[in-house]
Amino acid sequence: MNTRTLPYREALREGLREALQRDPRVFLMGEDVGRYGGTYAVSHGLLEEFGEARIRDTPLCESTFTGAGIGAALNGMRPIVEIMTVNFSLLALDQIMNNAATLRHMSGGQLGVPLVIRMTTGGGRQLAAQHSHSLEGWYAHIPGLRIVTPATHEDARGMLLTALEDPDPVLIFEHALLLGVEGPVEGPPHPVDIDQAAVRRAGSQVSLVTYGGMLHKTLEAAARLAEEGIDAEVLDLRTLRPLDDTAIMTSLRKTHRAVVVDEGWRSGSLAAEIIARINEQAFFELDAPPMRVCSQEVPVPYARHLEEAAIPQAEDIIAAVHQLFG
Repeated sequence: MNTRTLPYREALREGLREALQRDPRVFLMGEDVGRYGGTYAVSHGLLEEFGEARIRDTPLCESTFTGAGIGAALNGMRPIVEIMTVNFSLLALDQIMNNAATLRHMSGGQLGVPLVIRMTTGGGRQLAAQHSHSLEGWYAHIPGLRIVTPATHEDARGMLLTALEDPDPVLIFEHALLLGVEGPVEGPPHPVDIDQAAVRRAGSQVSLVTYGGMLHKTLEAAARLAEEGIDAEVLDLRTLRPLDDTAIMTSLRKTHRAVVVDEGWRSGSLAAEIIARINEQAFFELDAPPMRVCSQEVPVPYARHLEEAAIPQAEDIIAAVHQLFG
């Protein structure tokens, strides 16, 4: 099969183009997605290719255009709503949590909201405290939503196609640090599995459980640990709601140790939920207490050295593994 290398943003664009070509009900709407080509150049060129009816620039009002997307989904369309960054999604939280996530339940199954919402997430770009959030763990708390976090280029292309087939709302969190990173894809875009986690590196001594932008730092840590003789397995969760408990426990039963790497803040984190599930389902498989590596409990600083100190790095993951092995 033909293998190509391309930036993550272009993989996202290939997925968008394929979705628009496959289904005339699909359209993209959001701030600057059309004439500007997308804040991160993901939708560059799509307006010229598909026209204003399917690439829709919206006013700077997240609650309004997210609500419009919900209405379009209720009426048979397949909208893709792009919210510029995850912190702006808080302006549409009522629409996402009180409408999109609840309508199937509150209508007794009569109404579905086949809506896809895409947004960038994560820090590391010196955009200070208001534009460096990692809130995907918050959204994973909400029943009625599916939360996916593409970390590879194949997932960046294919998760959108699978999400558009879901009869309920799907939120896709794309880590901003990945946008310019190059990676391989094979053949044309195709739907990928969004139900199961993926082992990105097999190992036998410790399970490193992570997702999204932290995957690459975790793989770096695993490679450096291997030089010390510690064989780490890296599990990419891919979907945060519903979590793939089976994959987590399967890895743990092989390694008997776990470190969860999560860019969210430590208190009330997704990492805490995963560790709770490990304790509930596989406690007697553990050779040591599970550990977590999370962002520091501060608003993300602007200064480069402080930002790097606040967000998990490969060195922090390695240190946690060292502590786990005593």
